[in-house]
Amino acid sequence: MKRQHTLRDSFHDAHAGIRTALREERNMRIHFAALVLLGVVSLALGLSTMEWAVLLLAAGAVVGLELINSAVERAVDLAHPNESELAAASKNLAAGGVLVASVVAVLVGCLVLGPKLWALFLAIK
Repeated sequence: MKRQHTLRDSFHDAHAGIRTALREERNMRIHFAALVLLGVVSLALGLSTMEWAVLLLAAGAVVGLELINSAVERAVDLAHPNESELAAASKNLAAGGVLVASVVAVLVGCLVLGPKLWALFLAIK
């Protein structure tokens, strides 16, 4: 009889998935680097709680969708290892979701960080 999958097991599996994505997916490493940079800049600018929340929601959407995109790509490759229009379309749709979230996240970043960075730039000048 198979043992029941515990909550701890679920967290372990999720952590393993994130580690795999960081190790094997170039785009995930790019998103993670952008997330670290965002954190450093946000700390330096002294953002409000609401500004942090908005930025974290946008960044979390990008990272979450990148994980889903990677899973879709692997599942499609497993189900259909040969080239197929439908398989390619599935991968492209998942990648499109990441692109939309990324563009929105950049716009959110510009709205939240832009005025503060501009004021800092003008103060240095």
